[in-house]
Amino acid sequence: MFYRRKIILALFEKIEVNLEKTRLYKLMFLLSQRQTNPNYDFVPYRFGCYSYSLKADLNTMVKRGWLSTTENGYELSTDKKYFEELDATDKSILLDTINLYGKMSVDTIPNHTYINIKYIAINSAIAESILPAKYFEKVKNAKPLNSETILYTIGYEGISLEAYLNKLIKNDIKLLIDVRRNPLSQKYGFSKKLLSDFCTRLNIEYIHIPEVGIDSSKRRELNSQDDYDTLFEEYKNTVLLETAEAQDKILKLINKHKRVALTCFEADNCQCHRTHLAEKIEKSPSFKYHIKHL
Repeated sequence: MFYRRKIILALFEKIEVNLEKTRLYKLMFLLSQRQTNPNYDFVPYRFGCYSYSLKADLNTMVKRGWLSTTENGYELSTDKKYFEELDATDKSILLDTINLYGKMSVDTIPNHTYINIKYIAINSAIAESILPAKYFEKVKNAKPLNSETILYTIGYEGISLEAYLNKLIKNDIKLLIDVRRNPLSQKYGFSKKLLSDFCTRLNIEYIHIPEVGIDSSKRRELNSQDDYDTLFEEYKNTVLLETAEAQDKILKLINKHKRVALTCFEADNCQCHRTHLAEKIEKSPSFKYHIKHL
């Protein structure tokens, strides 16, 4: 069993009550805030803190009979104990989380979370109705807003879906342009349809422009930076010369949306074609903005 799932089951074991979805998500979020390397990342969603990875794990644990669904949430369905299988630090964090927040009601815990961690409430549909005016004003002020036009690039290699989406939110990205030739991924959340759906839920537009991508067959046997440099030299002499129309489309989208990010897989922008695409667009006479690599 994945270690992160043991933490969820240990939470149920020690709190000794069924948990409504709201309380469970808030408790796991508050627990994660105390961890140096959290097992789950969260995004500011319309219900407050939300983790797609946590939701996927809960679904799996229900299917395997470790948890059962109730009318409003979940209950423990296994007799096996997992608390003693946690490391000492996580045992302490879990017990502290329960002692501090475990008795908070389903109505109280969102209020507490939003007041103390304002960023997570910026997209909440209920924040205004449950918070005193002065605290709701602080939540509004926590929302990243920037009017400067910037072309960003971002890869999703090595980070969670939530961490990736938080980068977009915190940089006030308005439009995500997927520049993969084939927008499929074995990593959850990064295939075209899912990524588009997740962005839409966070008020980020998504568009796929495959013409400026590199065919996956050309990306095999890339073992050194020299291999990447050879590939990108070919890319600049073929694809970038043949896709002026697509590049002009991207430039127009930048002018329209102001905060735009080009996305592909690689974490290191030096090993991704998105950098060379951005630099080609930067050479346009009408491009007077900055490029930033996330």
